[in-house]
Amino acid sequence: MSRIGRVERTTKESSIRIEVDLDGTGQVEVSTGVPFYDHMLHSFGVHGSLDLRIEAEGDVHIDAHHTVEDTAIVLGTAIREALGEKKGIRRFGDAWIPMDETLAHAAIDVSGRPYCVHLGEPEQFGTFTIGGNYPFVLTRHVFESLSFHAGIALHVRVLHGRDPHHIAEAQYKAVARALRAATEPDPRAGGVPSTKGVL
Repeated sequence: MSRIGRVERTTKESSIRIEVDLDGTGQVEVSTGVPFYDHMLHSFGVHGSLDLRIEAEGDVHIDAHHTVEDTAIVLGTAIREALGEKKGIRRFGDAWIPMDETLAHAAIDVSGRPYCVHLGEPEQFGTFTIGGNYPFVLTRHVFESLSFHAGIALHVRVLHGRDPHHIAEAQYKAVARALRAATEPDPRAGGVPSTKGVL
């Protein structure tokens, strides 16, 4: 069974086209106009073993915010579409990612009930912009938007870190690995992994 989601979304602020294959091998093509975000989404696809194609055009001449948020919205929607009825998946997944001095943890429940808890980013980076194009504060916003539109419960924690680049990247990698684990086929589960019979 193919687990591919294809979603397009156009507003006055952005035009986004995303295709995601949950059973891919990490083949990624990303273009958002925000270079550091491209780097993060590339890591997300590779470490999540997703085949991922993202084409985004937005008003980055104003700010990265709209393009980053809208891309996360469409990515979450595409993941939800790809999951379908969620039969035979593990449902839960988590990952610890060390990146030099940084340690991040993510846990996911593909529950159909969106929720996001995001903790631990150092407050001193609240106004920092990575690479001159990606405001550090957008990382939380990405995961909030992703979790809501994918219909997943997502917990992300930064346990420690010093470099903003490492702190952001460790989180993206942790979420990717947790998503990979949660959406993997479970050979011992034939149906929907819920006592309710539906997710």
